[in-house]
Amino acid sequence: MAAGALLEAVESQDDVLSMGLTFEERLRLAVDHAHSSFTHSKVSGLVRRAGLRYPNADLRQVDLLEERGLNRMTLTELASCAFVDQFHNVVFQGFTGSGKSYLGCALAKQACLKLIRTHYVRMPDLEEEWRQAEDKPLGQNKFLKKYGAFSLLVVDEWLLDPPKGAFLRMLLELMERRYGSTATVFCTQYKQSDWHARLGSGVHADAIMDRIVHNTTWVETGSYNMREKTSGVTG
Repeated sequence: MAAGALLEAVESQDDVLSMGLTFEERLRLAVDHAHSSFTHSKVSGLVRRAGLRYPNADLRQVDLLEERGLNRMTLTELASCAFVDQFHNVVFQGFTGSGKSYLGCALAKQACLKLIRTHYVRMPDLEEEWRQAEDKPLGQNKFLKKYGAFSLLVVDEWLLDPPKGAFLRMLLELMERRYGSTATVFCTQYKQSDWHARLGSGVHADAIMDRIVHNTTWVETGSYNMREKTSGVTG
C-alpha cells in the first residue's frame, strides 16, 4: 500500500464527522480506508487480467440448485478456495447450457477476491495461442511458463475438439507442470468415462488423466438449460 493512498485517505476525512476523534483514531480510520481502496484496486486488476467470460459471475447468485442437482455444500466449500491452496482440481461437467462456464467464472472471480492469480481460457483459444507460439522464438517455452504459473487456471470447453499431435503433447507437459503446485478448473460436456477416448486413447491420454483425476472434485451441472431460463424461453 503506497504512502500516497494513505495521505489521500487522511485528506478525504470529513472534518465534521471526525470531530472529537483522537489523532490515533483518525489515523486508524485512514489506514482502514486506504487498505480497503488498495485491496479493491488489486482485486479489480486481477479480475480484469483473468479475462473472464462472465466477469460479474457470483457463486452467491447461482440459482435453481435443487432443479440442477447442484450441491450447496460443495459450492460453499469451493468458495473458500481451499482447493487452490491444496493444489486440487475442479471439474464442472454437464449438458450444453447447464451453466458450466458461469460456474467456472464465478469460482475464478471468488479466487480473485482472495487475491489469487487466476486466468480463464477456452480450449479452442488455448490451441490457437499454442499454434501461434510455435512460430515464435522461444514461444513454446514462454507459453508453457505462462500457463503453468497461474495459481488457478480455468479451461472452458475442455475436450470440445479432441486434441491431437503437438497440442496433445503440449497438454501433457502443461498438466505435468501444474500438477502438485497449482489448481485447474475444467468446464466440459464430457463425463470422465469419455475423456480417455477424446484424448486419443494412447499413452498421452493415460498420462494426462493420471495428472488430473486423482485429486479432483467433480461437480455435475445437470441438463437444466440455464440459457433458456435466462432468455425467457419456455418449454
